[in-house]
Amino acid sequence: MDEALLRSLTPGVIAVLVRRGADFAAAEDAVQDALVEAVRVWPADPPGDPKGWLVTVAWRRFLDAARADTSRRRREDRADEEPPPGPAPTVDDTLQLYFLCAHPSLTPASAVALTLRAVGGLTTRQIAAAYLVPEATMAQRISRAKRTVRGVRFDRPGDVATVLRVLYLVFNEGYSGDVDLAAEAIRLTRQLAARIDHPEVAGLLALMLLHHARRAARTAPDGALVPLAEQDRARWDTASIAEGVGVLQAALARDRLGEFQAQAAIAALHADAPTAGETDWVQIVEWYDELARLTDSPVVRLNRAVAVGEADGPRAGLAALAALDDSLPRYTAVAAYLHERDGDLATAARLYAEAGRKASNLAERDHLVRRAARLNARRAR
Repeated sequence: MDEALLRSLTPGVIAVLVRRGADFAAAEDAVQDALVEAVRVWPADPPGDPKGWLVTVAWRRFLDAARADTSRRRREDRADEEPPPGPAPTVDDTLQLYFLCAHPSLTPASAVALTLRAVGGLTTRQIAAAYLVPEATMAQRISRAKRTVRGVRFDRPGDVATVLRVLYLVFNEGYSGDVDLAAEAIRLTRQLAARIDHPEVAGLLALMLLHHARRAARTAPDGALVPLAEQDRARWDTASIAEGVGVLQAALARDRLGEFQAQAAIAALHADAPTAGETDWVQIVEWYDELARLTDSPVVRLNRAVAVGEADGPRAGLAALAALDDSLPRYTAVAAYLHERDGDLATAARLYAEAGRKASNLAERDHLVRRAARLNARRAR
């Protein structure tokens, strides 16, 4: 069973059902039922047209549910509209579905959470981690969003800012998490940039390209994480870097700075440095100051502390870190790194081990535990 194929077909099938009159929540439920049926049937009898098969089965599931609900008996008249089996249109509805999920009846935070869950394929745990909230809190938020849009006709698409936020989070999860969605997020952002002339859309595309350009160098052959300073820069995708820088420069020239452009500027400074030692950390700190002004994000301030530690020395970085909440994700790992830079190997080793216990994925945990072990070995010599 090709799970990647099922995941790629899901948004388009949901969009077909929405266009034929299903509300979003009912369409999502019907498609999930169809996916379960596909897992059962396809290994023995794979269809010639997977999307057409899913549309047919999901539409039948939707009609069955509509008939069973007495408050929706009027939908029984649509039974005759069941599409005949056969090839389904190959139109890519994914980006349209992102806009439909960013519905005006939802708050931006709820719209993002719902889209990530229903269209992006992320788990509630992954979305909660992106928002820095408990999983139970995010589950309630998604449930409320589904209740809000149940019965709503999706004829008023949401705003670009919400769609950008969704694409950004999908890319981040695909780039560093359990689900490989980074390439899909780039594809959709390219589509959006072709349709909408806005500097922040361009800024997000540039940011994705610049980060994705380093992907091949981020892991060793055994799957271990390779920190930015230790990456083989010959493995970076220079074509993607050049494209990202060009897109960013055109966006910045319009003098309408936004958070994605500021993040892309930081990524471009890293990409421009021939070696880690030649990185322009002073300018990176300045861009983090701009980004903190735009977002007031604690995660931005955490990353700024690292940059300050590189630009002005580890003690300055630790002073910047001390002003932040120590419960932030990666706070302990950053503290460990800055203490290591300051020569306090005992404290650094202890903090690396603690950060490893808190890590959200196996690769990050192993990386932090290895650093702790390496420092302990140095101290023992």
